[in-house]
Amino acid sequence: MNRFQQYLVVTDDIGLILRYISAGTCIPLIVAVIFGELDMIMPMVTVPVALFCIGSLFLELPRSDKDPKLSQALFAVATIWIICALVGALPFVFGAGMPYLDAVFEAMSGWTDTGMTMSRDVDALPETLIFWRTLMEWFGGIGIVAFSVAFLNRSSVSSLRLYSSERMEGKKDAYFPSAVEQGKNLWKIYLALTVAGTLLIYLSGVTLWDALNIAMTAISTGGFTIHNGGIGYYDNRLLEMLIIPVMIAGALPFKLYFLLHRTHKFRILEDDQAKLLFAIILAGFVLITADLLAFNKMDPFSAVVNGLFMASAAATSTGFQTADISLWAPVSILILTVMVFVGGSSGSTAGGVKLSRVMIGFKGIKWWFQRSFKSTKAVIPFRYNGKNIIKSEAELEVSRNMLTMVLFIITIAISMIAIMHFERPDIDTSLIIFDVISATCNNGISTGFVSPDMSAASKIVLILQMWLGRLEVMAVIVFFIGLIRGFEW
Repeated sequence: MNRFQQYLVVTDDIGLILRYISAGTCIPLIVAVIFGELDMIMPMVTVPVALFCIGSLFLELPRSDKDPKLSQALFAVATIWIICALVGALPFVFGAGMPYLDAVFEAMSGWTDTGMTMSRDVDALPETLIFWRTLMEWFGGIGIVAFSVAFLNRSSVSSLRLYSSERMEGKKDAYFPSAVEQGKNLWKIYLALTVAGTLLIYLSGVTLWDALNIAMTAISTGGFTIHNGGIGYYDNRLLEMLIIPVMIAGALPFKLYFLLHRTHKFRILEDDQAKLLFAIILAGFVLITADLLAFNKMDPFSAVVNGLFMASAAATSTGFQTADISLWAPVSILILTVMVFVGGSSGSTAGGVKLSRVMIGFKGIKWWFQRSFKSTKAVIPFRYNGKNIIKSEAELEVSRNMLTMVLFIITIAISMIAIMHFERPDIDTSLIIFDVISATCNNGISTGFVSPDMSAASKIVLILQMWLGRLEVMAVIVFFIGLIRGFEW
């Protein structure tokens, strides 16, 4: 098989998925009509047309009947994501006059659920573009591949591999008989959570339009807002408190909702990731609130509200902000940084290295130490989520998860060093460090460093970091290796 033929294994899947995504991207056209923004129809039409044409081009390529290897499935997922970001940028260029690089940053931030923006004035954007930002995060939260697999008219190994290569862990947690059936139920759950979140946030007194946009970006743990001031724009404490459970719902493992759907029991207290998520939010809330009282001299009520909201936004990787963290004490920013890096649950819409990896890493270290002090013949079980895992599988799982964490750290370090060379030397290094970690972990909380005034090189680095973080590094590495060397190596 020559190098070109290797790509033919996945081109059919890529083409189908891009076509299905193109249908979903027509939704903003309805918004343009509702708000009378007819001048936005042509800019928005570019997305579905371009995705459909690119998808059709992939489908016209010769087809291979071979099942894709894991590396080829990962290549396909990374390809879909970068195409969606490049095409998703077009409405910002034609509808808001944004430079293309800034528009790609905005689109990548949306599709990867990061929530950082290149828009100088969000309030001035047409409602159509406001909703386009929201929709990108909503689609990106559940995963482009998961969105598409629900409509694939087959349950082949090919589609299953593409699906499980994404973030929803379809291969490990097969709660339904096929990838197609699983995708359909996943979308039912996601829609139900979005509707429930919209109604809950609407109770705060905001308009239904605002509630819808906030709920869609909260359940997808994205973080885009429809005003320059973010959530702080509303100056509504009830709203802030009502957003918190929606953010948490998006950061919980979706397998809990699958089990709820099947057994009618919500086993949240039986899940290790869920328990750790609540523990981290509580710890972050206590520490940040104490720091705001001690160092920022904030009044107790404001300290409690800001501490709880920001801890929840950081731990769930949503990225909403009610405070300017550049004014916080360094120790408070450090606490927030750790929470941003860890992120939410595996099998959720959240970013970060994931709670499951942190738990497996700590359990693996403990397990290795226990084995080193015991006889080589002693059997030391590795337990995770209440189950014993055999030695060979445990070693592989621990190694794989630790590798991903190391790759996250390496890419963050490289990008920080690069950006520090691209920007003025007088910029506070701590601001760059936090924003790079936030971008890589698809969080979106910012110190203010990320802005349209960054150098073009820094924007490119952060675009790559958001892409790397969303696909958990390995898929993007496989993408570039596949382009350079092929898959037969």
